[in-house]
Formats: sequence, structure tokens, C-alpha cells
Amino acid sequence: MAYRRTDNVVRRLAARREAILAAGEALAAEGGMAAVQIAPVAERAMIAAGTVYRYFPSKTDLVAALVTAVAARELAALRKAAGAAPGPVSALAAAITTFAARALAQRKLAWAVLAEPIDAEANAARLSYREALVNEIATRIAAAKAGGHLPDQDPALSAPALVGALLEGLIGPLAPASAADPGKVRATVQALTLFALRGLGVIDARARGLVVQTLVPAFEVPAIEPG
Repeated sequence: MAYRRTDNVVRRLAARREAILAAGEALAAEGGMAAVQIAPVAERAMIAAGTVYRYFPSKTDLVAALVTAVAARELAALRKAAGAAPGPVSALAAAITTFAARALAQRKLAWAVLAEPIDAEANAARLSYREALVNEIATRIAAAKAGGHLPDQDPALSAPALVGALLEGLIGPLAPASAADPGKVRATVQALTLFALRGLGVIDARARGLVVQTLVPAFEVPAIEPG
């Protein structure tokens, strides 16, 4: 007779897996993906290294799962912000602003999951995240264009170009150093959102109004939700 796990056992196993991922995320936020090693993760999660290996047979597996978990959370936040917007252009602005604000709030973690050189196998999870991010932006661009709010363009070209520009401006090696002053952080998010909207063809006056409209909600969303 096959052994069937009880609900309590399933919950306990899931909680331990989440604790391992949380420990890995904390290390990535402090020292980048290079800091995500099995022994430090086990120590941070207060479990044995062998236990980590039961859930993730290799560091590559752990890193891939970490990227997938962070991607799911960040994409959910972006979709929530866009979904609450009153129109397609506002949704586009909300998506851009939310992504920018959250990336700056956890810049080292954003760099780790989106751009830091990692193992080729784990990189597949990152490419999936970047593809999903591009698809979200492309969907918003297409909706705004269909409503006559943007000039004619191919979202399949505009979206990856826009995401690439945001990544370089926010977390790339040539991006300005992170500012501790919340006002400067907001100014950076505002400037990059304006740059993105102008690049897509939104006239300047309207772009500025959209940024004002979406900036406050973006900063009301915590960078990392608990749980």
C-alpha cells in the first residue's frame, strides 16, 4: 500500500521549501546570486544542508526556483497595478512605474534575478521571466495602440527595447548609484517612466500627467510582500 502524505505533512514540506527560498532570496538581495550557496542558505533557514539538497538537488535547481518565485511575485504586482488603471495608456504607465519602483527598492535582487551572470541551466528561468515581462509590456502597448492612444508600432519590437532600456537605467552596471533619499528614488522612477512613454509616442504633457497619476500607487505597494 502506497504511503499517502497527510495534509499536515504537505503543509510542513511546503513551508520548509518556502523557508529555503526565502533564505536564498535574502542572500541574493545582500550579495547577488553568487551569494546563494547551499551551506549559507541552510544556515539562514536554520536547517541542515542535507535538508536543502532534498528539496533542491543542486545550486542550479535552487537558483532556478528562486528566480521563478521572484518572477511570479513581481509579475503579479505589475499585473495588479495595470489591472487597476482606468484605461489602456494608464495601465501601460502603471506597469512601467510599478516595475521601476520595485526594481529600485530591491536593486541588488532585481539585478540577481534579471541580469547577473549565472549558470546556463538556471538562466532558462531568467529568460522565462524576461520573456514574461516583455509580453506583459507588449500586451499593454498593443491595447493602447488599438485604442488609438499610441502611434502605429510593432509591440514585439517596442516592448523588448523598452524593457532593455529600463533594465539598463535601473539596475545595469552603468546605471546611477541607488539613492537613499526616497525623493530621489521617486524622481528616478518618474524620469524613466517619462522616457519610456515618450519613446512609445505619448505626447509630453499627457506623459507627465500619467506619471503623476501612477507614481503614488506604485510607491504604496511594498517592494516585498510578506509571506
